[in-house]
Amino acid sequence: MDQRIARSTLRVRGFHLDGYQHVNNARYLEFLEEGRWAYFEKQFDLAKLFNEGLAAVAVNLNINYRRAAVMHDELEILTSLSSLNHRSAVIHQVINRIADGKRIADADFTFVLLDTRSGRAMAIDGELRETLQRHVLDAPAGTE
Repeated sequence: MDQRIARSTLRVRGFHLDGYQHVNNARYLEFLEEGRWAYFEKQFDLAKLFNEGLAAVAVNLNINYRRAAVMHDELEILTSLSSLNHRSAVIHQVINRIADGKRIADADFTFVLLDTRSGRAMAIDGELRETLQRHVLDAPAGTE
């Protein structure tokens, strides 16, 4: 697997389910967030970024629900940086069921980098842009 992709796994538990006995749609947001944390922990020194006063802040999330996940499913979340713009970036994520490789959901998460001291979104340029650009994956996670 490409080193620019972070893979995390989880097991579907009873508290993830809704009355229909499949994962509640809102829980996928939590699964995706776990995947993004795993991605940032793998690719970057989070403590350094936080100490420099940077935070990634969500501005948009588009999710496609492909099929239901149910109790005891083992899921993998594949996360990669798919594009970099002047003031925002997009992370592409895929959730697959490990047993059969079926796609459960996929999402595109757009974020800005916030300067926590000023409370303002910052331009992605200079050294920061160069660092992030090395992580951009040409093909979205899980499509190769």
